[in-house]
Amino acid sequence: MTAELVRGQNHPLSQARLEIRISAGTPIVAVAALGDENGRIHGVEWVAHPGAPTQPGLEVPRQAAADHRLAVDLDAVPEAVHRVSVLLALPVGGTGPVRFGAVAAPFVAVTGLDGGEVASYTITGLEAESAVVALELYRRQGAWKVRAVGQGYAGGLAELLTDQQLPQAHQLAGSINDAVSQGLARSVHAPPPRTADGDRSRQAAAPALGPDQGGTAPQPGPVPPVSPYGGQTPGGPGQPAPQQPSYPGSAPDPDAVTQPSAPTAGGPIDYSHPRRQNAAPPPPPPTAPPAAPGQPAQPVAGDATGWSMEERLYNQVWGMFEDLARTTAAYRSAVDFAESRMDKELEQVLSDPRSRIGGQGDAAREAARARHTQLVAQAREALDRDLAQLAAEADVVEPALPPAYARWDNPAWHAYRVPMEIPMALRLGDLHLPEADRIRIPMLVRLPLERGLWIDSGAAGSSDGSFTDSPTMSRLAMETAVAHAARLLAVYPAGEFTVHVIDPAGSGAQPLAPLVQTGVLAAPPVPGAAGVADVLGRLTQRVDLVQMAVRGGAADSLPPGFDTSQQLLIVNDFPHGFDDRAVNQLRYLADEGPAFGVHLMMVADREQSSGYGPLLDPLWRSLLRLTPVADDHLADPWVGHAWTYEPSLVPPGSQVLQQVLSQVATARTKFT
Repeated sequence: MTAELVRGQNHPLSQARLEIRISAGTPIVAVAALGDENGRIHGVEWVAHPGAPTQPGLEVPRQAAADHRLAVDLDAVPEAVHRVSVLLALPVGGTGPVRFGAVAAPFVAVTGLDGGEVASYTITGLEAESAVVALELYRRQGAWKVRAVGQGYAGGLAELLTDQQLPQAHQLAGSINDAVSQGLARSVHAPPPRTADGDRSRQAAAPALGPDQGGTAPQPGPVPPVSPYGGQTPGGPGQPAPQQPSYPGSAPDPDAVTQPSAPTAGGPIDYSHPRRQNAAPPPPPPTAPPAAPGQPAQPVAGDATGWSMEERLYNQVWGMFEDLARTTAAYRSAVDFAESRMDKELEQVLSDPRSRIGGQGDAAREAARARHTQLVAQAREALDRDLAQLAAEADVVEPALPPAYARWDNPAWHAYRVPMEIPMALRLGDLHLPEADRIRIPMLVRLPLERGLWIDSGAAGSSDGSFTDSPTMSRLAMETAVAHAARLLAVYPAGEFTVHVIDPAGSGAQPLAPLVQTGVLAAPPVPGAAGVADVLGRLTQRVDLVQMAVRGGAADSLPPGFDTSQQLLIVNDFPHGFDDRAVNQLRYLADEGPAFGVHLMMVADREQSSGYGPLLDPLWRSLLRLTPVADDHLADPWVGHAWTYEPSLVPPGSQVLQQVLSQVATARTKFT
């Protein structure tokens, strides 16, 4: 069972030969250092780095990359070694980020040679630091343990190695940086994507981190395998994410511009995610008069940087997310300080025998409690002031959102028309915190989807304390999946998004009725094991074909009539109807599909699926878990809040879903 460590926590290691997997969403340098029982590094020969990638018991990568694998053999390290420290640093002298606070929280996992995860650690709380001691393996009483460290250094590798008492710290740091620079100079970048006349394109400023992303937007070239929850999901190659769900924690990058293009039928195909270029978006136009002195500014929809109103609203939504996270963190920190101060004052009173009893002691205790109450009241006053401003902004922003960002009860859907362009992002639900239950932040994920979705149909208690039984949860999960699929169909241009459904036992017939009756599915839901094998085989073959064409530089030479639209596979009642071959195909689609236009939406109860054992763990980790009822399972790596997620569902009795899907079906008929 995996131990998810927090800073300072340790965990025993039962294996000597290990692999350390690292993901940060941006190229980083990985170094491993040997230390004595005091943690001191005796010389440069005790450090494995890109210029000297092997040392006794250690092997590290030769180049900076977003994902790394380090090999460790604890039986092969010298007897004098008592610690093995894993060090991470941002490359210097390049065009990438210069501090960890501007990128996703790095994710580190210790695994066995079989890929089984022993312990993992998401390094949160970094800001100005450019180098960090991620974790250390240390020897204690003849046994080895792993400890999460997370100690950062603003001075980079030189400062870090100096703190490790290495005499040649600055010289070694320079050698490492030189080796990394030479490796980057030798690397070959992929050619720019090929375009064709008639492609619809859009330029928009992209924030460094989005609600669905665990790092900066990809650079031109092959998309590296990154993983959920702000880091690499072990066993989940090809899946960018976060994630542990990886939600945003940094301000938008004003120098980021994306240029995604939607493929046209029969033309070149490009399933890569938006690429960044150096250009600054224009500032928001002045739309409101300045606030009176001493009064808060009046909120305005679209009051953020961006090339279009859609872009400005996207950046404003996640600015609201950051503001809510920041003000709530400040309030919780103030309350913790007030409680710790009161505890300390009470402890001092009790430590003095003369003040334990009598009026003097009672007065001291009352004074300590009064100061606690005063500090908490001041913190709550500041929180309420910030929340009032955020609530006013939410009241203005929500009605102005376009359909892709809007709730199903937003009037924007009543004026819906099938779009001609793919939007930047899609709303999957709402996020909120217990201190601000009234404020709902739209949970936006970038398009095209970078990860599959797992709608958990297992019976569980919701955030309000209620309990939903398994049959009801299964129905709600399918309704949630249908609402998400309908939204995806609605925001893509006609003919550019195709949905397939696997329903082996036919248990999802009622929730699937809107998709079936309006005719927006590629084919009726397939039942039975034979139908499962047929659909999975065709989609697997499609991923193989597109993968070979893209990697071979022949993306415009696909067979005539090849469907270049994005594909979504909804799987209900997993693992019913799935044999071992089908399970492997499903894992392959989850890992490789998103980069080549095939996305997965699982509707399953993980507990019921556990019969397949650890083989399915990489599958679950590569998907973004959503729930059909409100649940506080999502965490951001920025300040560590547990956010309550609520799905975006159609209001009871509303016909908006059928109306939207009917328009999609009509537009598809005209398109074909």
